[in-house]
Amino acid sequence: MNLKDQINSDIKDAMRAKDQAALRALRSVKSAVLLAETDGSGREVDDSSVLKIIQKLVKQRKESLELFENENRSDLADKEKEELEVLEKYLPKAMDKEELHQFLKNLVDELNADSMKDMGRVMSEAQSRLAGRADGKEISAIVRNLLA
Repeated sequence: MNLKDQINSDIKDAMRAKDQAALRALRSVKSAVLLAETDGSGREVDDSSVLKIIQKLVKQRKESLELFENENRSDLADKEKEELEVLEKYLPKAMDKEELHQFLKNLVDELNADSMKDMGRVMSEAQSRLAGRADGKEISAIVRNLLA
């Protein structure tokens, strides 16, 4: 079962369980997937595309959560937390900092990158290999340190 079908199935399960948080989160994923399918590009939305969509939604939820907490809107922050928990179940397990640093160090060595000129090449390869397992900002910061 691909990720799109899994989400549709989980929407039905959330409806049966009357889980409003899961329902809101999964419907937002389904909506974003439908938008991607009908954007006119003609590309099929596969599992990797769905993962990217979920990552984008998780990032949005985190930003909203931070904003709501800063504004002392606990009611809205609680909703964002609930949806965030549901969405994170669909992402692959994230790497910890030590694992990520070691992986990127090995990648820099593998690509024979030795200066900031190689930053783009290393980042491109790292993004494709670490899809969904690490934050882009974190990857960038570590690669910058390794190449400096």
